[in-house]
Amino acid sequence: MDNSTMKKITCTTTILSLVLSISARCEQTLTETDTDAVTRTVETFHGALRRGDSAAALALLAADVMVLESGSAQTREEYASEHLAEDIAFVKGVPGTRSKVVVKQEGNVAWTTASTESVGKFNGHEINSVGVESMVLTKTESAWLIRTIHWSSHRR
Repeated sequence: MDNSTMKKITCTTTILSLVLSISARCEQTLTETDTDAVTRTVETFHGALRRGDSAAALALLAADVMVLESGSAQTREEYASEHLAEDIAFVKGVPGTRSKVVVKQEGNVAWTTASTESVGKFNGHEINSVGVESMVLTKTESAWLIRTIHWSSHRR
């Protein structure tokens, strides 16, 4: 191999390494920022439930959201009129703890998981349950919106 070819290979390798390094840093920063935004969206949704702010909770749900719980599926409109008020009452009435939200992401789609523990009394029933939650969110131009919520729980 002559000296000119060797210089071209070295130059190409250096440029490629630089591009890959910059790309990895941009991807890492984007992912960290998106992870924080996804977590904030999920936590803001739960905060709205705790405050009894149904409008704020609904604002974080996509128009085509599906809420899955207890073997049923509800659209945004069904959830707003049939189950949201009960979820707010439950969260306000039964002390609970939530684990840290775990976020996974591919492009403009993210999914989260968390676990819950609830102990108290609701509608005259003793509650002592553990549960799990998963959400799927998509990134719009301005925010992450919740597209699916799945809650599952059982007695401890």
